[in-house]
Amino acid sequence: MPDDWLSDTRSSYDTDAAGYAEKVRGLLDRSPYLRAGLGVFAESVHRAGGGPVLDIGCGTGYVTGHLNEAGVDAFGIDLSPELISIARRDHPGCRFAVGTMTDLDLADGSVAGVVAFWSVVHVPDHAVPGVFEQFRRVLRPGGPLLVGFHVGDEARHTSEGYTGRPISVESYHRRPDTVAGWLRDAAFTIEAELVMRPDEDVPGAIIFARGEA
Repeated sequence: MPDDWLSDTRSSYDTDAAGYAEKVRGLLDRSPYLRAGLGVFAESVHRAGGGPVLDIGCGTGYVTGHLNEAGVDAFGIDLSPELISIARRDHPGCRFAVGTMTDLDLADGSVAGVVAFWSVVHVPDHAVPGVFEQFRRVLRPGGPLLVGFHVGDEARHTSEGYTGRPISVESYHRRPDTVAGWLRDAAFTIEAELVMRPDEDVPGAIIFARGEA
C-alpha cells in the first residue's frame, strides 16, 4: 500500500479495534433510519435476482451480518486485519477477507451489490474517484450501491482512539451533491438521497445509486 493514508488508516484501526467494536456494537438496533436504508438496499438486491454482495470497509461485520439475516449473501472486506478477526469471531457464518477498496481483488461484474457504510469517510478527495471506479468495475450492470458518509465541508483529524491509545486518521465530511457528482462520473445513476439528523453538528447521509447497465 504506497499511500500514507491507507497505512495510517489500517494501523489506526488495528490499534483501536477493540474500542471501535464497542462503539458500533448495537448501532443498528438504535438507528431506525440506518436499518431502513439497509432494508431498501436488500430489497433492491432481491429484486435484481440476488447474488453475492460486497460490504466494503466492513469493520466488525455488523452490516454484513445484518444483511445476511435479511437474506442477502453479503461478504465483507476491510483494510484492518484486527477488525476482520473481530468480524469473523462475531459473525462466524459470514465470509470476511482483508483487502483495500483502492484495488479490489474481485473480478469485473462479480457482485450483485456494493455497500460502503461510512467506509469512504477516510478516503481523501483525490482517491475517491478511483475508489468509485473500483465499485463500478466489480458491480454487475444495473446493480445497486449504497454509500453512507458524514455530511459537512471539512476534514477532522483523530489522534486518540476509543481506548485512549494514539492513532492518526482523517475523517472527511462531504456534501451529498459532491459525493453524487463523483458517483455520476463513475457511471452510477443516483436513485435517492437521505440526510439524517440535519440539525446536529455532524449529520449523516446515505446515497442509493445503481450502476449503469
